[in-house]
Amino acid sequence: MDILLPKSTYSKPDDIQAFHLDRQFADGISFVAIDLETATQLRNSICEIGICVVENGLVKETKSWLVKPPHNFYDPFNTYIHGISAEDTANSPTFCEIWPTVLPYLDGKVVVAHNTAFDMYVLRDSFMENSMAFPLFAFFCSYRLSRKTVTGCYSYSLPHVCRELGIEFTNHHKAGADAEGCAKVFLECLKNSGAASFEDLQEKFDFRCGRFSSSYFRPQLANHRGGGGGGRKICLKDIVGDPSKIDEGNYFYGKEVCFTGKCQFGVRKNLLQMVADIGGIPADSVTSHTDVLVVGQQDYRKVGDDGMSSKQEKAMKLKDKGQDIEIMSESEFLSNI
Repeated sequence: MDILLPKSTYSKPDDIQAFHLDRQFADGISFVAIDLETATQLRNSICEIGICVVENGLVKETKSWLVKPPHNFYDPFNTYIHGISAEDTANSPTFCEIWPTVLPYLDGKVVVAHNTAFDMYVLRDSFMENSMAFPLFAFFCSYRLSRKTVTGCYSYSLPHVCRELGIEFTNHHKAGADAEGCAKVFLECLKNSGAASFEDLQEKFDFRCGRFSSSYFRPQLANHRGGGGGGRKICLKDIVGDPSKIDEGNYFYGKEVCFTGKCQFGVRKNLLQMVADIGGIPADSVTSHTDVLVVGQQDYRKVGDDGMSSKQEKAMKLKDKGQDIEIMSESEFLSNI
């Protein structure tokens, strides 16, 4: 794999021309949704791939493939999330073996994932680990678009957004089901956005699509830079981010993140360190600046009759008053980070 090119290599007009982003939605909305499940915390450990093809605004085809991860090794946490184990993939093709089958569905297309900060980095790291050429496609994030176009959600994970939009959805964390759910959510979000094309969508919400091209990878980015939080004060002064790990494409980049409850899958300070490292803002209290509250296991001897901690109660009150604060589970946080 060659050295990756700078993020500024391709201009907006380059993207528009390469992927026909100026095509009017009135002429038919077409894209491919993708979902990836991994066997471990390492991004290059794909164990299932799901895709859903949308042509002219209609779901045409949904497919999924089990993939044998490196050494067919699984972390218990990942199996807990998606239910796939080493026994399931013992005789499955590796990523290198299955990719030629998947590639024709994506190459040259517009691709969508429900949290590109996870799925597209999983693809990037898998390509690089296996010295494989990058595909050619532009990508958009239904997770981020749903936050801008769907009101009333206290969490924007796929099941919650589907429920809010009245989309029937089952088998969460099964790659085919998630890809189809993502496709249907994205279609509804496009309708709600009022945008006339993908080009218009970017202008309307001030962001730029992500892109894979040859040796080039660019995450979906806001046109304005978060700058590590716009000068807000970091509440946990002993947690200092590692500048070498800053990731503008990560979902938590530039966002203030607070935790409540006991963390089941890690130590809270370590999780907040992860937030700081990618360019987020770790916080120890819920305020008018809070962007995300991560809810762990609650001690029911301490919470109120409603089962919520004081932080969660405050977050919900702020949200009810119109503050754009997101409440997510610890597992959702780990999937996003």
